Amino acid sequence: MAISPQETIRRQNLGALLRYVHLRGATSRAELTAGLGLNRSTIRALATELAAAGLVREEIPPASGRAGRPSPVVRTNSASCYAYALTVQRDHLRAACVGLGGRILDSFTARLSPGTGRTETVAILARLLGRLQAQAPPGGALLGYAVAVSADGPSATELAAALPHDRPLLIGTPADLAARAEHARGAARGLSNIVYLHGDAGISAGILTGGQAVTGHGGFGGQVGHMVVDPVGHRCRCGSRGCWETEAGEPALLRRSASGDALTVLAAARAGDDASRASVRDVARWLGHGVANLVNILDPEVVLFGGVLREVYLAAADEVRARVSGMVLPAFREGVRLGVPLLGEDAPLIGAAELAFESLLNDPLNGV
Repeated sequence: MAISPQETIRRQNLGALLRYVHLRGATSRAELTAGLGLNRSTIRALATELAAAGLVREEIPPASGRAGRPSPVVRTNSASCYAYALTVQRDHLRAACVGLGGRILDSFTARLSPGTGRTETVAILARLLGRLQAQAPPGGALLGYAVAVSADGPSATELAAALPHDRPLLIGTPADLAARAEHARGAARGLSNIVYLHGDAGISAGILTGGQAVTGHGGFGGQVGHMVVDPVGHRCRCGSRGCWETEAGEPALLRRSASGDALTVLAAARAGDDASRASVRDVARWLGHGVANLVNILDPEVVLFGGVLREVYLAAADEVRARVSGMVLPAFREGVRLGVPLLGEDAPLIGAAELAFESLLNDPLNGV
């Protein structure tokens, strides 16, 4: 049966209100009226309908001492709907139950030993997911499953075959999903042109241009770590020589650490060890070199550093900024900001969950 124009508008408005509080948190009806451009009676009716469905709840805030009745506050009911979000990193796995509003309700982490194979990795991830499923929010509706995994991690086929799930798996890269999360509710909120750099075994980028993700034909674009910056540089795992990640990523720090742990070098640099500080600053200069290339190509409003790159940037931001300032075209230099993610390590998980929330936010009463 055809849906009437009035019903279409009502569904769109329900979705707009739910998305607003999902991304922005507890919001007064007065702010929703201004933010969504709808009248007060419409906001009241929409909030009442979403509350009746269990998706939000309304609260009267404490009296402020001002004249008049305070505007009711609308907030998501986080446990009413949830998604399972999983991340596959080089040295650890994470599995989380993420509720409406982006709140992590429960999570588990497993460390991976060097050389752990793909089959064992997926088996461990399956066990983590099973633990989450065993203590799912009572009465809540499961929206879906999403996995953040790099291009050289387990394939979608391997994950689907091993993970206990009753809905299709949604797949994205850690960098793409972290960029999505930071754009929606983090350090890049309100911006449309973003580069999120994720440093793990290599360097990958989540890129948004005009608010739209740039993921490439197969969904695993953004492998900026294989941009060659020094043709006579170190051999890369891809077989090429002088890739950016060999000079600016974890491999560059590992070459400078007898312990084989990049974080050890960073910790020693923070503690004042001269050799470690010199190594980190050298890596930071190469990091700035590659960032400058990306800024000249993409003209982003912000570049965020995640994973191990966050620690490199925080340890030697002046070196990164100096290289960017010296290489970026003047027309782009003033318009770009460098920074770190607001959501930290949770960004890929929260971004993965957003994939599963999308159908609900588009049609709250029919998207579960």
